[in-house]
Amino acid sequence: MAEIGGIRLKDISHHNQDELCTSRPAYRQGRKLTSVKVFTIASESQHLYVYGVPKIHLRNELKSLFNKYGQILNIHVVADVKVELFTECFHIQYKRIQSARIAKRLVDNKSFYGGVLHVCYAPEHESLEETKLKLQQREKDVLSRLNKYNKEFQKSNKVLENDNATKRQLVDESSSLVTKANEASISHIYKEDEPILKRAKKSSQHNIEQYNLTFPNFSDNNYG
Repeated sequence: MAEIGGIRLKDISHHNQDELCTSRPAYRQGRKLTSVKVFTIASESQHLYVYGVPKIHLRNELKSLFNKYGQILNIHVVADVKVELFTECFHIQYKRIQSARIAKRLVDNKSFYGGVLHVCYAPEHESLEETKLKLQQREKDVLSRLNKYNKEFQKSNKVLENDNATKRQLVDESSSLVTKANEASISHIYKEDEPILKRAKKSSQHNIEQYNLTFPNFSDNNYG
C-alpha cells in the first residue's frame, strides 16, 4: 500500500482496468476494443467507484451525469484509494442495481472534463442486507425470464400443432378429391363402353339363335 499524508492508499485488484483485447476474430470484434472480464452476480453491485475524475471540484457535474441512469442514494470522494495524479475517485451508491449496471456500461471510458472515467463495481461496500436483496432480485429475474421463455415455447408448439393439423386436413382433402376424380373417371369409362358391351351382347345372342347353339347343363347328374 502507498501512503500519502499519513493515509494508507488501497490498491484494490478488482478495480484495476484490464488491458484491451486485440486478439479477437474480426467477426467477434465490436466497434471498439474491450477487455475480457467475467462478472457474476456477486461481482455486480449498486455501489460504483469512478476513477479518473479531474480534481477540480466536479462533484455536482458528476452527480448530474450519473443521475440520468437512476436514483443516487450517496456520492462522495474516496480518500484512501490509489489514483492517478491530479485525479480523484468517487463512490456512488444507486438505489437499484440495474441503474448501476447501465451507468457502468455507458459511462466507463467516457471523456469527462479532460479526463477519461473508469467505472467499476464496489461490492465490498455492500451490507449483508443489500447482498441478500441483490441475490433475491436476481432469482426473481431468472424465474421471470424462464417463465417468459416457457410461454413463448408453448406458444410456438401450439402454432406448430395447428400447422400440422392444417397440413393433415389438406392431405385428407386432397386424398378425397383424388378418390372422387378416380371414381368419376371410371364411371365415365363405363358409360363410354356401355354401347359396345350392349352390341356385343346382342351379337352373341343373335349367333346363338341363328346357329341353334345349345350348351350342356353341367348341373345335370347325367354328366359325370
